[in-house]
Amino acid sequence: MKVLVNQLKEGCILSKDVNSLSSKSLFPSKTVVTKQTIEILNAFLIHAVEVEGFLVNGVAFLPETKNENNNSELDSISFYEMYLKVVNEYKQLFMNWQAGIQVEIGKVRELIIPLLEKALLEPSEIMNLHQFSTKSDYLYHHSVAVGIIAAYLGKKLQYDQGDCNQLALAGLLSDCGMSKIDRKILYKKGPLNSSEFNEIKKHPVLSYKMIEKISLLKDSVKLAVFQHHERVDGSGYVLGISGEKLHPFGKVVAISDVYHAMCCDTNYRIKRAPLVVLEEVAQGSFGKFDMQLVQVLIQEVARLTIGTVVKLSNGQIGKVIFVDDKYPTRPMVEVNDSLIQLSNRKELYIEQIIG
Repeated sequence: MKVLVNQLKEGCILSKDVNSLSSKSLFPSKTVVTKQTIEILNAFLIHAVEVEGFLVNGVAFLPETKNENNNSELDSISFYEMYLKVVNEYKQLFMNWQAGIQVEIGKVRELIIPLLEKALLEPSEIMNLHQFSTKSDYLYHHSVAVGIIAAYLGKKLQYDQGDCNQLALAGLLSDCGMSKIDRKILYKKGPLNSSEFNEIKKHPVLSYKMIEKISLLKDSVKLAVFQHHERVDGSGYVLGISGEKLHPFGKVVAISDVYHAMCCDTNYRIKRAPLVVLEEVAQGSFGKFDMQLVQVLIQEVARLTIGTVVKLSNGQIGKVIFVDDKYPTRPMVEVNDSLIQLSNRKELYIEQIIG
């Protein structure tokens, strides 16, 4: 919906790019509004912008005064509005678990399955979920995003819809055991020490214990939750198992978990661009993940970037026009009527997918 700049609140989400009067790009779509954002918009004499109907914390955004120029088509619920609503509701479930309430699988399913159905209709949005994650609510964004990404990978692996739904549940519940971790550790701002990290590493077991007696959940889901930090080469935790001992669902949730986590800003990690993350996973983590899954994820992220506007690491703005199957993380980008083949420019990379 379109609102005046003086109606904006911190936490609003831009739904369209904002350009200055000289057509210079000020902010890409999906930017989360801060006090500084509003100051810059005013400095550039921007009077109105398009925003989502929900704030980044999932709460509905209701401008204080109605703008007569609202576009009714933009008032209908978007994928991101639905996503943020689910994140907010998952946060409430998590707080319930912290208070000792048991997992009600019916409520969990009601959250994630409708969102998955909408996500599969708009697959280009799935790999951009990290852009909405905030440091304060990272844990809740992460759980919802992992569920959606895992189910999407399942779809690409030609799993039937029932299995994709189960993967969504597995991803969403993979960190439910975090609700049993000491809050001083869970919400610590800054790096964890070795003792604190060892406590965090207990969460797959705690998650499993929370769901092991739910008869409506398949064993494949329970195994995926328990194994999502195991690695193919045996270097993971909790048991350090490897190879054929890992359930396929566990491998799918594992790569989904790492991909989203590395793309997000957290209290102990600086976010990186999706294609940069995937290069690191493919090159630096060889043997830790199922390489078929890594390749599927790379191909999907790369494919979904074709036609999108991106920001390069040198600050240039361009459009992805071609993806070479041999170098899917380094596509050809058109910048100011010139073509840049990133596979030949190792010093450059795509820093941000703008839209």
